[in-house]
Amino acid sequence: MQQGGAGGGVKPQMPALENYVLPGSRPGQRTEAAGGGRLRIVLRHCPPLAGWSRSGAGPGYPWRWEPQPEPQTGRGGAARVKMSSTKVGFRLAACLLNVSEARKKDIVEKIAKAALSDDNGQKHSQATVLNIFSDYDYNRSVITIAAPIDMLGNYVIAACTEAFRSIDMAIQEGIHPCLGAVDLVPIYPLLDVGVEECGKVAQSIAEILTLRVPGCSMFLFGQADQPEKRSLVQRRKQLGWFKGRDFKSMEVKPDTGAVPSQRYGLTGVGASPYVMNCNVTIDTQDMATGKDIARAIRGSNTRGLKGVQTMAFPHNGKIEIACNVESFEDQDNIMTAQEDFGYISYCVLGKTFSYVSPQSIEAQIKKLASNYGINTARTALVGFTPEECKHCATYALKKGIGEFWRMRGGMFM
Repeated sequence: MQQGGAGGGVKPQMPALENYVLPGSRPGQRTEAAGGGRLRIVLRHCPPLAGWSRSGAGPGYPWRWEPQPEPQTGRGGAARVKMSSTKVGFRLAACLLNVSEARKKDIVEKIAKAALSDDNGQKHSQATVLNIFSDYDYNRSVITIAAPIDMLGNYVIAACTEAFRSIDMAIQEGIHPCLGAVDLVPIYPLLDVGVEECGKVAQSIAEILTLRVPGCSMFLFGQADQPEKRSLVQRRKQLGWFKGRDFKSMEVKPDTGAVPSQRYGLTGVGASPYVMNCNVTIDTQDMATGKDIARAIRGSNTRGLKGVQTMAFPHNGKIEIACNVESFEDQDNIMTAQEDFGYISYCVLGKTFSYVSPQSIEAQIKKLASNYGINTARTALVGFTPEECKHCATYALKKGIGEFWRMRGGMFM
């Protein structure tokens, strides 16, 4: 992102740890904006660059930057952010590994660390775990692993193998739908990598895991699902992901591996443009209202937000609207009739992708909730936006920071 400096200059892009938090909150708080407050980016633990300053005296204060991107207005008035280029000597991709465990922090961290070392304990210099987001009620964790594309598969396989060893689906409980101990293995391109290549890596991950962990089962989606290229939502509907995990009655046939077992369950492996997770909590316990709001903003709704998939869950005595925010290719470099909702664009290998900003999702849910006389309670961004993920991965790998998530304080809820 480019920033206008004094005299019309441009501030340098800071390779930063970026958390959305409330104005006045401290570094290390969970990624959220309570009460629908304005989101701000807080940068921590990063080297000083010209044009940046701390919010106070001493090293305990965070680096801060109030983002004011200079929009390039195209047809329809959509704001487009000019993305900065990052010159590194490798081609990057990320896996937002979803595992069905969040209540045992030691197990979650053991899975994350498995991606960073070989069987002899030797550290991988080209691997980093950028973030761990764990939710107790969901009993689900998202572990963000980034590496050069030609190495990422091995690191993800190591983490998955540890997860299969540590999580028993026969006794797993949580309010979030899931089918597998390793529930989801999505591969996303970050830098100088196409989604097609990510699909091939995903296919290899699925094949190798079924050999390394006898009894595990895989279904493929996106670019890994050839030639159909069915989306994750399509596959989940076909397999009954939203209904529960009674494998005996489901008669599920995996794409590779064994018939799903009670211990390992069924794992989704695939590739697509980056998918971000943004969860907005509304201050009610009325599930019907939550479902109505989730349905209203869903991308499949004619008045919904393009690329947004939603579900409503009970969460901490309230209702959380969980949003998967897909990046979609904008081939004509213009937005559709929904441009006024605040889409953000970025480029990978010369292709332009767009997604709905977290602020826009929060604003739309807040507006809909107000129609029911309800307020929003908080907003949580699970991990990063696509550009944040790229910059954090680049910074971590340049500096050799494998356990990057520790600098962010983790996200255990």
